[in-house]
Order: sequence, then C-alpha cells, then structure tokens
Amino acid sequence: MDLKNGLGHLSYSTLVHAGDTWEEMNASLREFVPQVKRQISPDEPFAVSLRISAASAKTLSESAVEREALKDFLKQEDLYVYTVNAFPYGPFKGDIVMERVYEPDWTSEERVSYTNSVADILAEVSPANVNPSIQTAPLAFRPNVANEQYVKTFTRNIFRVVKHLRELEERTGRRVKLAIEPEPACYLETTDETVAYFKERIYSLAGIRELAEVAGIPLSEAEGAVRRYLGVVFDIGHQSVGFENITESLTKLVEAGIPIFKLQAAASLWVENLTRDKLEALRRFTDTIYLSQTSLKQNGEITKYLHLGEALDAYEANPVDSEMRTHFHVPVFLEELGPFRTTRFGVQEALKMHRKSPLSDHLEIETYTWDVLPEELKTGNIIDYVNSELEFVRTELIG
Repeated sequence: MDLKNGLGHLSYSTLVHAGDTWEEMNASLREFVPQVKRQISPDEPFAVSLRISAASAKTLSESAVEREALKDFLKQEDLYVYTVNAFPYGPFKGDIVMERVYEPDWTSEERVSYTNSVADILAEVSPANVNPSIQTAPLAFRPNVANEQYVKTFTRNIFRVVKHLRELEERTGRRVKLAIEPEPACYLETTDETVAYFKERIYSLAGIRELAEVAGIPLSEAEGAVRRYLGVVFDIGHQSVGFENITESLTKLVEAGIPIFKLQAAASLWVENLTRDKLEALRRFTDTIYLSQTSLKQNGEITKYLHLGEALDAYEANPVDSEMRTHFHVPVFLEELGPFRTTRFGVQEALKMHRKSPLSDHLEIETYTWDVLPEELKTGNIIDYVNSELEFVRTELIG
C-alpha cells in the first residue's frame, strides 16, 4: 500500500508462503494476499512483494498466458507488484536450505540470467507509476570468496545486469532497480563492508570505467547509470544481529550516497543476558532449515557463528556474561518472545528515522519463519500474523 506523504509503498514478503514453483507461488498469491488486503487496505490498492524463484521466472518468461493471467488477477483484486524477492534461486520451503540459499552466487551466469529475466517480468507486470525493485543475494557466501578474481567476477556480473536494466528502460520506459542485501556470513555482511565495496568497486573511477565498457556507454553516463539502477536492501534484522547501531548504519549509507532501494523491517532473536537456564529453550530454535547466524558478545568482544547451536556450545564451554543475537526472523510486533527479547527496537529506530526523512520508497516486512516458529509462539493463523506485522509498521509510521 502507498503510505502517502513520501513514506513509500509497504507490504509483506510472500517468501512466507509456499512458492518454490510458479504453480505454488500463484496459488499462495491468490489464497492469501486478497485476504490480507481486505483487512489492511480494503479501499486502496494493496502492494505485493512477490517471490519469483528461478523456476517461476522460467515459467513466466516462457508463457505470455501466465503473465496475462497474473496481470488480470492483480487488476481484479486491486493489487500491484512493487518489488520481487529474487534472492533464493531455488527451493526455500520444506527442505533444508542453509548456505545453499546463496547459490548460484553472483559469479555465475545463472544468477545473471535469472535476475535479468525477473527484471523483464517486472517491467511488464508492475504499474507504470512504480519503479519496481529486485532484492538479490549479497554477492557470495563469504567462505567461497577465494581470491581477488572471485570479487572481480561478481562485480562485473553486477555491471552486466545494470547494463540490462538501462537497456530495459530505454526499450520499455520502465525503470527496474537492483538491490543487494547484506547478510551475516556473506561477502557483504556489515554496513562498513557494504560502503567500502561500493566506494572501492562500484563508485571508484575503475568501477565507473568498467561499467562504461560493459554497457557500451560514455563515462559521463556510467556514474549516473549505476546510481539509478544499483543500490541495497537494508535488512534491519541482519544488521541488528551484528550489533550495529541502526541509526548510525543508515546514516553511513545515506552519506555515502548509496541508494536504499528497500528498507526491510525485520527483527531477530535477542538474548540480553544468556544464562545456563535458557539453553534448553534456545535449542528449540536450532531445529530449522535455515542458517541461524549468531553473534555472541562476551567481555566486549563479538564472536560470530554460522549456527545458533555452535554459539550455544561455545557458551556452555565458557559460561561468562554473554549477550546473544541470532538470525532467526521473529514477528516485528513482538518485543518479547517467551523468555527472550527481540531486536524490534532496531525496527523502531529505523522507522523513526524514515518518518522524519524518508530513506526509501519501498518498505517491506520480511518474517518468513512462521512455519518454523515453535508452536506455542504462534498466535492465530498466517493472515492474523501478517496483519499484525503490517499494522505495527503502519502505526509506527503514520499513527
């Protein structure tokens, strides 16, 4: 939905629903989104954040019938697509995902072709008054980045997609934006790393020259092109896991001139004071198909682990005063989750900053973990859950 007054479009990520194929995503879209709209935005158009996997992109790209059916459905239900999650290439629900979620990474031809296909679909199905965004992976899983050539390869591939987006706008009049999402354990993890990458690889003279070469455009146009089509997703939950100050991190991006093409309201699990009596309850959150990157703060030092279980084992081996944050998406409307807390405060900081001076025209709630939350922490059904999140964010922004 359009929040008006420059606050941007807001919706929830359909990554929460089954959607590994277009058949699944189409069914989820038709079953759930109209129900949410009727309660949240009954009299105004409602925004859709659509998950499009590689399999879905292939189906939609090859079938004009399916694309027309999607456009007809959106029009009939007074819905519009403003952003696509093209981060998970393959299956994301029901099977073990872990670090496979980053594959194929940005060194691959598959990632480039997939992203370009999603852009083409978006240019056709999104409304003319919206510049849609594509959310994509943080370039590569950090352990896979073996050398300088690896970085050069994925940077050049990003430029190839910028070239495609530029040509797409020239051809169709539709501007589609690519947004890289930093995440724990990836090549782009922290805000400082993200700013450094953009300054050294994208905005530097060498980066602008490379884009000009790839896109076949003069230097005078290359710098404007990269800022027009390439930016970031700022996932508040991800940066909170790393103990970042959210206001400071957002300020760094703004001051560096890096476009925040999507501001993602997400909260993570927070244990303010980890003690032995909390370990059993915490281990319930280790039974998940996703990575649970965790930061453990002890004696002022932060140690990062790929899995929550590893962090808990480390604490048991050295049970000193500890604070812990873990990449387990939890409802943004909750300040507490049973005996634990959440990083909702980070969401509130970002929304306060956005309310004062809008940071992005795309806002999204991404809590995709409904299906793996412990049963006693679920209240109502998925529609109630989504509506509570949307109402919380909307209230924080406009009262």
